[in-house]
Amino acid sequence: MGAGLEVPVRGGRLVPYANLDYAASAPCLEPVSATVAAALPAYSSVHRGAGYASQLTTARYEQARHTVRAFVGARPGDALIFVRNTTDAMNLLARSLPEGTTVVVFDTEHHATLLPWPDAVRLAPPAFPGEAIRAADEALTAIEGPALLVVTAASNVTGELWPIAGLAHVAHRHGARIAVDAAQYVPHRGLNLAALDLDYVAFSGHKLYAPFGAGVLVGRPDWLADADPYLRGGGAVRSVGETVDWSDDPEARHEAGTPNVLGAIALAAACDALTTTGWIALVREEERLLARLRAGLATIPGVRELSLWGPDHPRVGIVSFAVEGRTAREVAETLSAEHGIGVRDGKFCAHPFVRHLLGGDDAGCADGTVSAVRASIGIGTTEEHVDRLVDALREIAAA
Repeated sequence: MGAGLEVPVRGGRLVPYANLDYAASAPCLEPVSATVAAALPAYSSVHRGAGYASQLTTARYEQARHTVRAFVGARPGDALIFVRNTTDAMNLLARSLPEGTTVVVFDTEHHATLLPWPDAVRLAPPAFPGEAIRAADEALTAIEGPALLVVTAASNVTGELWPIAGLAHVAHRHGARIAVDAAQYVPHRGLNLAALDLDYVAFSGHKLYAPFGAGVLVGRPDWLADADPYLRGGGAVRSVGETVDWSDDPEARHEAGTPNVLGAIALAAACDALTTTGWIALVREEERLLARLRAGLATIPGVRELSLWGPDHPRVGIVSFAVEGRTAREVAETLSAEHGIGVRDGKFCAHPFVRHLLGGDDAGCADGTVSAVRASIGIGTTEEHVDRLVDALREIAAA
């Protein structure tokens, strides 16, 4: 949707929009829009209605749950709870931890996975992937009692892929669990939770071409079933009298009230569309465009790509960079106003990580000097978009 969008640039003319901000929110896929439109005429409340529309909508909602479970390769018995987004999912998991659980998290995380945990053990950015595994191993060795390792699958700042299989192995060797933020991973790569032996996975629909306000937390049901309900209200209970008998089903227990039915249907439609298209073709095209973008940036004096593990480490279609002598906001505003290009600027809700990559500190945050520009690509990205960005940055850097 929106592939033909035209936007105004300085001087009043209209140009085709080059959307290079997929990592913030991806546009809606046409099959997703069509599926939601088809569901609207019979839209009704779910789970507690006897009418035809309610029964049909309930069936569509629960089918969406099965579709998303299959999309991430969930184990039989894993819970899948529909939430608002990845941040909501991680906060739900934080509320569900057994008493005394110690959380280990890297300072490279998005705030959605960095901030929900009180008194977490925070690890410094690792110098290379093996260092990440070693640091997690050392941290978990020192913990007594239940523990949870929290890590991203793909960085929202650099796009770099994290060694989640190795980290899962280390966590389980210590009797700990692992929760993975897959928000930036699942729009670019297939994920199999069971094969990777992950305990929990969270991601958002709005980054997966389904911008209808839904996300999921998928994983082992026991902690979720034993936790207090995330929301207290209708649907989370079996009976209410002088005392409340809460549902033992973790999905019902944490989805009180009328859920975002259309959001869940949209998310499942996006999963279906990506699965039908096939990851081989999608990944091949993304890697071709990403290589073109990175090669172009490397030819511009004064432009520095940000990377934790070096230019050869595998990554998804995300590139962050700084332009010497320009603030990130100046660059982003110029790209939009003069070239019709949409990018992201700032610290991308990953303040400690961006400061680390730029060698800055809090003193430089207020004036925007410790910030970066992020270009992210997706299904609608074209060679013309990439080349227009490179040409525009060459012009900006030379000015």
